[in-house]
Amino acid sequence: MQTVVNLWPLLGVAVIAAGFLLRANPVLVVVAACGVTGAAAAMPFMHVLESLGTAFLKTRNLPLVLLLPLAAVGLLERFGLKEHAMASIAKIRSATSGRLLIVYLFLRETSAAAGLTSLGGQPSMVRPLVAPLAEGAAEARNGKISDKLRYRIRAMAAATDNVGLFFGEDIFVAFGAIVLMQTILRAEGIEVDPLHMAMWGIPTAVCAFIIHSWNLRRLDVAIRREGEGK
Repeated sequence: MQTVVNLWPLLGVAVIAAGFLLRANPVLVVVAACGVTGAAAAMPFMHVLESLGTAFLKTRNLPLVLLLPLAAVGLLERFGLKEHAMASIAKIRSATSGRLLIVYLFLRETSAAAGLTSLGGQPSMVRPLVAPLAEGAAEARNGKISDKLRYRIRAMAAATDNVGLFFGEDIFVAFGAIVLMQTILRAEGIEVDPLHMAMWGIPTAVCAFIIHSWNLRRLDVAIRREGEGK
């Protein structure tokens, strides 16, 4: 016999999409979506309220996890972290934006491969430290740089963090994707060692490192050309 699947609870997804499209209050949108989903699934009203309360208790500390690092970074920037970083990198004669980002790419990829994915990040590392260092290296060699080039350096700094994290964590044996693949394959009767799957992420990580390093070398060329054109 075929089982009839009730698709009406998916109306909650439409409520969320419509709410964010209309720029409504996110809290009200989520609560409304929960109510619509519960009503469409014929859930008792009290059960819907219990589900909302349980979800709130499980995630009540999440804002602290997200906001405290941002507050700390904001204080550091307020007291001149960016300026000190740019001044420090300017003292290293051999430093260029591309070389600096290549070093960060290596550190980010190797640390992510060891499971230390929280050592970097856009708000905690790239914006307050890595991007200013890369900008400082460019200005130390070429003087004042154009806004177009400055934004390109910032974009490459952000991309470097993303590439290092994405391809580095694939090598970590306890990475969620590897555990998921092992679970699916085991359900199909195929036994695969997680360590063996993780090892297959190494060639991809090496290729990603080489390709992105080449792009960073091209960034150095663009910086040098702008400096020669002044």
